[in-house]
Order: sequence, then C-alpha cells, then structure tokens
Amino acid sequence: MPSLLLVPLDDTVVFPTMDVTLPVRVGDEERVLLIPRHDGEFAKVGTIAEVTDHIRLPGGGRAVALSGVARGVAGAAHTDELGRLMIEVVEHTDDKPVDGRTRNLEREYRAIIEEILETRGADDRIAQFLRAIAEPGPLADTIGYSPDVSFEDKVRALETLDVADRLQIVVELQRERLTELQLRKKIREDVQSGADKQQREYILRKQMESIQRELGEDGASVAEEYRKKIAEAGMPEAVEEQATKELGRLERMGEQSGESSMIRTYLDWLISVPWSKRSDEKLDPNAAREVLDADHAGLEDVKDRITEYLAVKKLREERGIKEDKRSGAILTLIGPPGTGKTSIGESIARATGREFVRMSLGGVRDEAEIRGHRRTYIGALPGRLVRALRDAGTMNPVIMLDEVDKVGADWRGDPSAALLEVLDPAQNHEFRDHYLDVELDLSQVMFIATANVAETIPGPLLDRMEVIRFDGYTMAEKTAIARGYLWPRQRERNGLLEDEVNVSDAILTQVAQEYTREAGVRNLERELGTILRKTATQIASGKATAPVEITTEIIRDALGRQKVFQEAALRTAVPGVATGLAVTGTGGDVLFVEATAMKGKGEGSLVLTGQLGDVMKESTRIALSYIRGHAEELGVSEDAFTDREFHVHVPAGAIPKDGPSAGVTMTTALTSLLTGRPVKHTVGMTGEVTLQGRVLPIGGLKQKILAAHAAGLTTVILPERNRGDLDDVPQDVRDVMSFHPVMSIDEVLELALEPAPNTVAV
Repeated sequence: MPSLLLVPLDDTVVFPTMDVTLPVRVGDEERVLLIPRHDGEFAKVGTIAEVTDHIRLPGGGRAVALSGVARGVAGAAHTDELGRLMIEVVEHTDDKPVDGRTRNLEREYRAIIEEILETRGADDRIAQFLRAIAEPGPLADTIGYSPDVSFEDKVRALETLDVADRLQIVVELQRERLTELQLRKKIREDVQSGADKQQREYILRKQMESIQRELGEDGASVAEEYRKKIAEAGMPEAVEEQATKELGRLERMGEQSGESSMIRTYLDWLISVPWSKRSDEKLDPNAAREVLDADHAGLEDVKDRITEYLAVKKLREERGIKEDKRSGAILTLIGPPGTGKTSIGESIARATGREFVRMSLGGVRDEAEIRGHRRTYIGALPGRLVRALRDAGTMNPVIMLDEVDKVGADWRGDPSAALLEVLDPAQNHEFRDHYLDVELDLSQVMFIATANVAETIPGPLLDRMEVIRFDGYTMAEKTAIARGYLWPRQRERNGLLEDEVNVSDAILTQVAQEYTREAGVRNLERELGTILRKTATQIASGKATAPVEITTEIIRDALGRQKVFQEAALRTAVPGVATGLAVTGTGGDVLFVEATAMKGKGEGSLVLTGQLGDVMKESTRIALSYIRGHAEELGVSEDAFTDREFHVHVPAGAIPKDGPSAGVTMTTALTSLLTGRPVKHTVGMTGEVTLQGRVLPIGGLKQKILAAHAAGLTTVILPERNRGDLDDVPQDVRDVMSFHPVMSIDEVLELALEPAPNTVAV
C-alpha cells in the first residue's frame, strides 16, 4: 500500500479531474493526497493529485500545480525522515460497469445542470464542457465547481465511492439548488414587474390627467377632493382603510367606467356618516325634568326613567368610571294612540341635548330596510339606521323607532330579526350595515321604540326592551292637556291670537266627554281644531267680533250633535246584559255582553256572535257550565235549560274580540238572564272564571278602570290578585269610584246583580 504526502485543505474540496494551485512545498514528490479538513477533523477520503509544475510566486514564495487523478481512501499515517506526515492510501477508480440506474441518474443530472445554466444565463461554454464529459463518475465530480454547494455536501459526495450513489447525491443537491434559483428568479421578476407596472400606471395616470384637463374633466381633482373628505371625516382605522381602497379603484378605472358612479355613491355614504361627531350631552337631571314637565303633562314613569338615565351617566362621568358600551338605554313606550308616545321622543332629545330622528317602522317587511342592501344589487342603499345617523349628524342621537309592533315579515326577510342586533346592547356596538360593510357603533344611540300593543312584538325583541306603559289619561288630565297644550297649539295653527278666543275648562271637559272616547288626546285635539277653525272663519268674515267666548252652542254648531253617550244605565236596564271592561289596541273600552234564551231542540246549546275569539268562546261555555252546575244555589229553576238555546252576543260585531278577561262578565250576563235580576248600571267588571267559580287575575287594569270612569261607571269588580294594581290608578279616579276585589263568582253576582224579585223569571 503506497504512502503519499498528506496535504490538508481547510474548508476546500478538490475532486479528481480538477486542477488546483496551492502555496505548499512538496519537495520532489510526484503525487500527494489532498484531504479536506474542517475544525481539525479530516475526511475519510481524499483526492490523489499529481504534481504537474513548481511555481515561483511574486515575493519569493513557492507553489505547486496539482491535477486530481483519483480518489484515495486514507489509511495509517506516519512521518518520514524529513518529519513530513505521510499516509497510506488505497486508490479507488470508477471501473464498475455502468448500469441502467446510473444512466438514468446521469441523464437527470445533465438536464438539471442545463436548466440551472439557463436560469442563471451562464456562458454556453460551460454547457459544452459538461457535454464533453462522457463518464458518469467525472460528471458527478463536477459538483466541486458549484459555488452554492456547501463544504459538507461536497465532502459527502467525495466520500461516496459508488458512482450511482454519488450521482443520486449530486442530483438531489442540484435539484435543491435549481428550486432555489427558480424562486429567486420569480421574486426578481415579480419585483421588476411591479416596479414596471407602477411606473407605467404613473405615466398613464399623468397622461389621463392631461387629457382630462384638455376635456374639462379634471378627474384628479375629484380624487383629491374625496381624499380630503376621507381625511376630514374622522373615520375609524378600518373604515378609512376601506374608503381608501375604494378610492384607489375609482382612480384606476377613471370617470368613464360604468362602475365609477357606484363607487362614488358608496364613498359619499361613507363620508356622510358622522363618524367622529358627538352632541354635547346635557347631564343635568333637574333641568331635563323641567323640560319634560313643560312639554308633557303626566307620564311620570317616562320622566323618571329619563331622569334616572341622566343621573347615572352623570355620576359615572364625574367619578371617572369607564363608559360601558353594553349599557345602552332601549326604552319602549307601549300604549294606545294619541297618548304622546312619539312626541315625548322630541322632548327627551331636547332635555338631553341630543339630535332627534324618527324612523317609522309601520308596514316594513324587508329586512334590507334595516340592514341595507348589498352593493351587488343595482340601486342598493344603506339601511334606515345609517340614513338616520346621517340625518342626525351625530353618533349619539335619540332615534325613535315608531310603530315597532307593526313590523311585518315575508319572503324578503324578517326586519324584527335585524332589530334584535340593533336593540341588543351586547351587539349593537358592532352593527354591520350590508351596504357599507363596515362596523357601526350604535351603543351611544338612545333608542326609543313605540308600540300600541305588546302582544304583536316578537318575544326575543321585547326581551331586549325596557317597557314603559302608557295607559291613557283621566278626564281631568285630558282637560289639563287641552288647556296647556292642545288649545294653544291649535289656536296658533288657525291664526288666532290669545285674546281673540276664550274657553273655559268646563267646555273643554264637555268636548272630551261628549265627542271623544279614547285613551289619548288625538281626537280631542282634532275636535278643538275644528272649533277654532270655525271660529277663525267667523272672525275673518266679520260675522263675529273678538273676543269670542266658546259656548255649548258654538260647540254644537261646529261639531254637530253629541257623539258619545253614557249608555250603561239604558243597556243594563233589562236582565241578561252585563257591562265588561276590556283592553283594545286603542286603549281601554267598555263592552256590553248580551244574553237571551229561546226555545230549541238542544239541551242548553249555545250560539255565540260578535266576532269572538277562541278564548272568549271558551269563557262563555265555562260560564254556562258553571251556572248549570250551580243552578239551585243561584236560584235558577231546574227546567230552565230544558229545550232551550242560549244566544250570547257582544255588539260591534265587525270588531274582533278576544282575551282572557271576559269570564265573569259572561257568567253575570247569563245569570242575570236566568234569574231575572238586572245588572246594576253603575257596575263594570273584569276577570276570568274557572269551572269551580274561582276568579283569575287579568292584565291592563288601569286602562280598563279609566275606560269605566269615562263611561260613567262608579263601581268596578276586579280579581283579588289584581288588588295591588289599583296603586297605578290616578288618585282623582280612585276618589270617585269604588273597587271590589273578589275571589269567587258568588261575590261577583252578589255585587253586580240587583236584589232578587219575589218571583223568578225564567
């Protein structure tokens, strides 16, 4: 085994067939072993190189030219007589026959190298050099010429003695190198393309601006105007980013594009939202209460709630407590028409120093009215909430959602479902309009909803509302409202001065009693307007001289004969008629329940008329069953039901009637008929009855009592469990009426029926 002089190569690898010049002294040696060395560690395989020339370097140094001839596997090492390190070497030559795998790897390697050279744009002479290499071993050793291959990978290739395995290694190495080169080329091309595109767009935009100036269409000024408005709008960061993006689209497509008008409309809407504008809210509860009292009589619950809201907000602000976005006020005013629900919204806005916007939801069936239309549709617009904020000009207005109980639903969606997000304090600080497609903070808005009845408001929506009931006005309150608000307003509208027409409280009360039957005061104001209009005509035509004193004769001349009568005494004069109290969409009302009997084939069969709902029909059947089961106790003869039919009718048959509060009235009417005892004409009653004769509680007691008072009734029979609701009834009404809470139908009949005559009429 020959020994060769060891020449270590630090971080350098020389392959067979490679020529290299090294500044080393080799004496008269003809062959040496070049072994790569890294961090003091030698490779197991080196390259046997022949010394082809001795070279004198500038400065007196010496170097040798070496030419690699074969791989050499290092063996034992020793020093010669000159102290040089000699190493035993086993020479390895690639004399193994070339098989199919080797040829396939050879072809793949050549293809990869060709692509690398093409990617790098290398000199064609390198490709020619590679094509001149016929053997697979020397071809694989060309990996040594690649500057991008690491020292470790080159050592691994040098130490691989099998040609096929060596080709496998270099193929993988060059494939990775090719992938990296292709990625670099793509990035470079993309960067260059982007720069070229940007430069091209800049030139084209300048040309377009020049052309537009020549045509009188300065598109650049339009874009700059929008950019200025966006900067001044005070938009949140995400909204401003969206606006800038759309402005960029507008600039790129130009004014002549069909989509430019849609983008401009969208930008106009984005800019019109008062993103950064807030009203300076007045947080003085006392001053707010004075404003509310000056604008409206009564409505103490509403005034108290607004005062509480301002007081809490004032304390939080004074004490530095962070405002909670989830603490928005969602007041819902539920009551009959004409009770001041809508008008109090303006007073609340004035009392709090906010802007006021009214949104009428009556008849709204399209969900897009609330959420807006998506911009993919022609003619798309934002929802009503965005429009309300635009009209208000601030992000903290008072928005009145009028007639929320009349929202409908059809194939276009359910608006009440959209209102859930609007009225939910946990969600409305991130409300997203479909048209704007950006988040709107509605948590600072004070929402006030109005409705006539709560039953038609969807349950999930009602759950998010703070309900305040409007139960209507007493006659004294109506007179006070007419004196302080309605009469001055109508006098001004009809062009009359204060000293030209006078009216007494008695006349105002007479108009309210004889020409209106309502819980509110809308019709009362209408009738007063008619009187003043007639008076203004008389003064303008010279037929009357100021001041004019309004009298009963003037009322009759202007309004005609009396329209509302106290008819309870007349209607209940005969047995079989009872006066019931009910609540309708227009407030409390008095219902007369009539019963009669006739010969028939049925054994106590029942006929019901008057557009009664299922609940009232059940109440009538329960009443008849109770009377039949307790006939002896009630003084009804045994044959009263034999071959008899009973007909129960509730007049005003064109009006649907239903509700669980007519049981005692039905029972009283039938008992009155069968016993011949008329119902006392001063008595009104309400309550549901069971088959055992128990009287169950009802709702809407205050409205029913106010209706009874307006109808001239002085006694009201009500369920015992509604006794606590009497506290809601105004004191002036309680002073002139008597109330009898009862637990059983026996107590009702004892209070409601006239004393029994000597003979029982059947």
